[in-house]
Amino acid sequence: MERDASAKLLLPDSNGAEEEDKLAKRLWVESKKLWVVAAPAIFSRISSFGIFVISQAFIGHIGTTEMAALSIVFHVLVRFSIGILMGMSSGLETLCGQAFGAKQYHMLGIYLQRSWLVETSFTVLLIPLFVFSSPILQFLGQTKEISSVANTISLWYIPIIVSYIFSYTLQMYLQAQSKNMIITWLTALALVLHGFCCWILVENMGLGVAGVMLSMNLASWIPIIGQLIFIFGGGCPLTWTGFSFNAFTDLWPVIKLSVSSGVMLCLEIWYNSLLILLTGNMKNAEIEINALSVCLNINGWELMLSFGFLAAASVRVSNELGRGSSKAVKFSITVVVLTSLTIGVLLWALVLAFRQSISYIFSNSIEVAHAVADLSILLGFTLLLNSIQPVLSGVAVGAGWQSTVAYINIICYYLIGLPFGLLLGYVAKLTVKGIWMGMIGGTLVQTIVLIYCTWKTNWDKQVSIAKARVNRWAIDAPNESGNNSA
Repeated sequence: MERDASAKLLLPDSNGAEEEDKLAKRLWVESKKLWVVAAPAIFSRISSFGIFVISQAFIGHIGTTEMAALSIVFHVLVRFSIGILMGMSSGLETLCGQAFGAKQYHMLGIYLQRSWLVETSFTVLLIPLFVFSSPILQFLGQTKEISSVANTISLWYIPIIVSYIFSYTLQMYLQAQSKNMIITWLTALALVLHGFCCWILVENMGLGVAGVMLSMNLASWIPIIGQLIFIFGGGCPLTWTGFSFNAFTDLWPVIKLSVSSGVMLCLEIWYNSLLILLTGNMKNAEIEINALSVCLNINGWELMLSFGFLAAASVRVSNELGRGSSKAVKFSITVVVLTSLTIGVLLWALVLAFRQSISYIFSNSIEVAHAVADLSILLGFTLLLNSIQPVLSGVAVGAGWQSTVAYINIICYYLIGLPFGLLLGYVAKLTVKGIWMGMIGGTLVQTIVLIYCTWKTNWDKQVSIAKARVNRWAIDAPNESGNNSA
């Protein structure tokens, strides 16, 4: 009797322990799936961004005008182009992820080819921005000296912009299958070669800016060539069955999803670029641009981590939607947001601890170092927000909400954040600090809205929408071997 009573008393505790064990096991399994995508994505993005940072370090030691010109080109023209092309590729990420989860493997190769066709057309429209960059930048308020150097740099950037057509689409195609380790190794190789080539071309051969840009071009195309060899050589036997005429059919849905995806991400990336552009119209513009550029580079490193988690969130959400598991979707979102936030808090603490000395990585200027230290508090808040917001954007990409998020971005960024920043910067005389504070406010509002949308979403309904999308496109482009599933 006494033994039975003891057993009954122990039963709730044992059930609770079982539930904890199950939760711990689910958390471990989900974390492994998360890091299989996130770790290679983070490392490859850090390597890619590292190519720019190495370039900036070499050019920054050539001269402050050259450094400011590179910052203007990258943060205005290149980031604008990246926003469009990377955003358009996120439409491919939605389609490939959901098709892979639904085991419609043959569709991934067709989606990839359709994206190449669509993005090539849009890239042609971007080229004039780089050819005529000098008058465009002068019209936007930049000095003639900086605009002239920026024009030389922007012409070197044209082959790199063309490379983005393949870079981002191949990345989305491979990571939907959790095969992005090949990208990691290739981008790491490109990073090492870029550093070595810059040292040879700039320090030893004295080619200056031309040497840095030549090395950047080589580093941009090496990973693409490697990925194409991997895919065409049999690395993706289920999803790549060769070039298909089906790639030329049903392009309009791809265009719509790609454009809405491009608008969504472009609005986010261009929002930060405006900070550099508006700073160029202030007094002591060169020092302000360089200081802000250092802060945005630090933020860029953290964004590479967040974009890795964005990729993981997108892949996990799209895969589980394709499989038809709404509970797994919600659990995946919780795990990836908490993981990214934890890393964001750690980086925030490190930046504040080393705020007095961190700028010397990029510039020898004492004035720039003081300006960076002065902006460090705002940088810290930006790091915290950017550990959450991109991940929620990844959830949106995985679910195919790009059009909705584009409207949210317009309202939060351009109708709230930007006007508030201009008010604080120019009317309240807070200069670059005021502009940045206003823009942080816009990002905060956007993050809160995305949290609310994600929380209130009916994920069972999203499963039905994903199934309908995959089934419809699979019917429109049947497997040429006559088998619709692997």
